[in-house]
Amino acid sequence: MSEKNSRIAIVSADRCKPKKCHQECKRSCPVVKTGKLCIEVTPTSKIAFISEILCIGCGICVKKCPFDAITIINLPTNLDQFVTHRYSANSFKLHRLPTPRPGQVLGLVGTNGIGKSTALKILAGKQKPNLGKFDDPPEWQDIIKYFRGSELQNYFTKMLEDDIKAIIKPQYVDNLPRAIKGPVQKVGELLKLRMEKDSETVKSYIKTLQLEGVLNREIDKLSGGELQRFAIGMSCVQDADVYMFDEPSSYSDVKQRLNAATIIRSLLGPTKYVICVEHDLSVLDYLSDFICIIYGVPSVYGVVTLPSSVREGINIFLDGHIPAENLRFRSEALQFRLHEAGEDLKNDATRGFEYPAMKRTQGDFVLNVESGDFSDSEILVLMGENGTGKTTLIKLLAGAIPADAASEPVPKLNVSMKPQTIAPRFPGTVRQLFFKKIRGQFLNPQFQTDVVKPLKIDDIIDQEVKHLSGGELQRVAIVLSLGIAADIYLIDEPSAYLDSEQRIICSKVIRRFILHNKKTAFVVEHDFIMATYLADKVIVFEGTPSKNATARKPESLLTGCNRFLKNLNVTFRRDPNSFRPRINKLDSQMDKEQKLSGNYFFLDNTGV
Repeated sequence: MSEKNSRIAIVSADRCKPKKCHQECKRSCPVVKTGKLCIEVTPTSKIAFISEILCIGCGICVKKCPFDAITIINLPTNLDQFVTHRYSANSFKLHRLPTPRPGQVLGLVGTNGIGKSTALKILAGKQKPNLGKFDDPPEWQDIIKYFRGSELQNYFTKMLEDDIKAIIKPQYVDNLPRAIKGPVQKVGELLKLRMEKDSETVKSYIKTLQLEGVLNREIDKLSGGELQRFAIGMSCVQDADVYMFDEPSSYSDVKQRLNAATIIRSLLGPTKYVICVEHDLSVLDYLSDFICIIYGVPSVYGVVTLPSSVREGINIFLDGHIPAENLRFRSEALQFRLHEAGEDLKNDATRGFEYPAMKRTQGDFVLNVESGDFSDSEILVLMGENGTGKTTLIKLLAGAIPADAASEPVPKLNVSMKPQTIAPRFPGTVRQLFFKKIRGQFLNPQFQTDVVKPLKIDDIIDQEVKHLSGGELQRVAIVLSLGIAADIYLIDEPSAYLDSEQRIICSKVIRRFILHNKKTAFVVEHDFIMATYLADKVIVFEGTPSKNATARKPESLLTGCNRFLKNLNVTFRRDPNSFRPRINKLDSQMDKEQKLSGNYFFLDNTGV
């Protein structure tokens, strides 16, 4: 073996508890038995230390640790010289950095916990990279010397000499109301305080982001989508050299996502840098000029690839193989064949259900529902803007709220619902939660292989529910809702907080479960790629948000998407290699051709 592998040994600070175990890692380590100090730990220490130089990668300590606190991973040696940052011994390691270019939007794509936010912090100058020397951090001269010959050298020199101003739009916008302290709490006043551009530009931002209606509202009274748009607005009204957006599309509907993308692109100038982390691949595609992929193992190590063009970059990410480095980072490709499993199961006898035409008034808002029907083994996706009553329709079908007296009664069916916002109030661990709520299904081997294993619930099964991150909570909520026996499953925004990879896995899980168990699912989803992957039929909501709306009857994917996209004035084409939907740039040739022919959503060349 000519190339010697280097190792990363990770000891989880949350899980390692030397006071509660017998130091099995140290006792079983063959290197320690020869008298070398490969693993150092005593019953009084806070955490075990593993020397990566002495470790031989046998993996015995990983198996022996009673708390699963150790991960040991072999890396190709050539990565060793590219370490950009490491927090402490036996912790996460980031290799290389994304290279921003002035006048272009850089998109970052990668799973959760793989160093995207760390990379943003370093590029914003909020964190000094230590090049892996966490015990003896280098000076800026050494750091710039390390990056010489690359575009990053110019970037960091500029950052030090010209004092570049960088703004980050944070990932979790829910925390904004708690973070903003002081007497000023109204949206309009907060935007005025930060305003550094002329009032015409700011007015156009407010109009595009649909913030006119909430300018006099206090910030803690805003919904998730409004907070998201407010956070984007706060970043845009300031004058900065580097703009960074961490997930600008969560909580927003398709129209708002595209508006946000247009605004983010409008910030570009010959000396301005824009960097964007986004999990909705169709928006990332529309937004970016070039892309850096970050691959690796979540919370162990992350590696940033060299920049590539948008189409190529996203296809490489989906394919799981980087040709430039001849490296496979995922065992199988993620594919978008529409209805791969749906066709063969439709021939069985299916039960049909019908629901009557309904009307529901809530305050000023009126929702009219056209009568419709659905059958077993079918997924209906609800498409519409925020505030057009999608969740209201779900509640009407569930019998959670009554329709206005005029319409016929809704047939009573057993319903399982996953709400849009998830509040973790359960006091115990994830395992206790499952045993309490869905014990029978959770112990069923079929449910384990169909749902629990693919969603990687085993990694978080013994963690406290209160301490889970957004994406982990989302996966737990999906398992819970699918685990309850019901005729109809109502799933509200299953993609929120999940990364691109988990979204596709999650779509497959929901689809397979619904088909195997001959159930029906109603899904509200704004990620267009996920919605088209899931849908057998589409219910389109038309109308004015928060005023009045009509839910059309269920129609096929093609006609439904066409109707929905016509309302938005957006067209999609399909990528010939990976079949994923891609948004056409406004007034491009394809865009004009498709609008003239009335084909807003393309389903040709799919091989279906």
